[in-house]
Amino acid sequence: MILTSAVLSIFIVSYALIATERVHRVAAALGGVAAMVVVGVVDAETAFFNYESGIDWNVIFLLFGMMVIVGVLKQTGIFEFLALWAARTSKGRPYRLLVLLVLVSATVAPILDNVTCVLLVAPVTLSVCRQLGLDPAPYLISMILASNIGGTATLIGDPPNIIVGSRAGLSFVDFLVHSLPLTVVLLVGFTVMARWLFRSYLSSTVDVSDRIADIHPRDAITNMRLLVRCLVVLGLVMVAFSLHTVLHLDASIVAMMGAGLTVLVSRTEPEEFLEEVEWGTLAFFMALFVLVGSLVSVGIIGDLGEAAVRAMGDDELLGATALLFGSGVFGAFVDNIPYTTAMVPIVDDMVASTATSGADSPLWWAFVFGADLGGSATAVAAGANVVVLGIAAKAGEPISFWKFTRYGLVVTVATLAVAWSYVYLRYFVWWS
Repeated sequence: MILTSAVLSIFIVSYALIATERVHRVAAALGGVAAMVVVGVVDAETAFFNYESGIDWNVIFLLFGMMVIVGVLKQTGIFEFLALWAARTSKGRPYRLLVLLVLVSATVAPILDNVTCVLLVAPVTLSVCRQLGLDPAPYLISMILASNIGGTATLIGDPPNIIVGSRAGLSFVDFLVHSLPLTVVLLVGFTVMARWLFRSYLSSTVDVSDRIADIHPRDAITNMRLLVRCLVVLGLVMVAFSLHTVLHLDASIVAMMGAGLTVLVSRTEPEEFLEEVEWGTLAFFMALFVLVGSLVSVGIIGDLGEAAVRAMGDDELLGATALLFGSGVFGAFVDNIPYTTAMVPIVDDMVASTATSGADSPLWWAFVFGADLGGSATAVAAGANVVVLGIAAKAGEPISFWKFTRYGLVVTVATLAVAWSYVYLRYFVWWS
């Protein structure tokens, strides 16, 4: 009992430090792991080699592989090209520019993950808005929301998807079949809603010819030969993701093979692509897995899972509803990565008590949609939000917590309502 209380206390303190950002989240997570080692719950075996209580290396190496691919692709200037293309194509109409940036973000996020997407597109968006004399706030906020929505579509689009996919055995194709239709509907609705949400920013028209007459999108491409090679490899990686169950290759192996091939065809020096890897993010993930694994080791997760199963009973719709809206609410106040990591074992127990499993279970999809879409609610709800607001502040264009949240909450409530309708109709009406 004393050990269980100590583990729970360590987890709560670590989680609170991560959520409030009083301490850097990597430091808070690693500090929590150190405390777990001190109380005797964690050792090398449980941390590195135990499937139930240790690090999920499939997730880590999937992220690492995609980061390497993006690190090489970034050197081609493709992301600057996309932003400049959007500025010219908009013809100085702010709403059209916003829609184009939303489409770029929503297209890139499912392929490269939403955090990587905003890291690359946000600085360029700031540059384009400055050149056009536009307030960047609505464009940056829309980009965040679009990347969070778009990231729901694929296995690699949002970190919670990777975590859930690894635990539930959901494939890349499963996400395309179950998540992509909802994502398309949500993006269409968001582009319409954005016209109303940001109406005060979108009333004027800018003369593009005067602002960026000397800048052509093609000028942003610094190495066309490298770009072609990278896009070919990226296309092969996407195909392999889609066929990984047929090829009997885990998504992490596909990503690592893609990373190796990208480095090979680009002839990039290790220093060049390794500096683009988000080592802090990888360390954060590993520490979180160990923290949650400690709760598994002392039986806390198992007890919570049993309680959730009893509360749900035979009412699978009740369980799906609670997971979707509960994840949205909790995800609004804490980063959805640690939340998802902590909840996955509980959802696994809930799914095990039903007649469905894997991709056929509405519980898994309700959990995915709630965790992903809840990440748009506040400035600290998802990694993409924190990254963009940090970039904006550093560039002298700060977006306050409440300014973002004012728009994020509205979009989150609307998208969660649509997601619940989708889950109800697809899994409890059409499939019943």
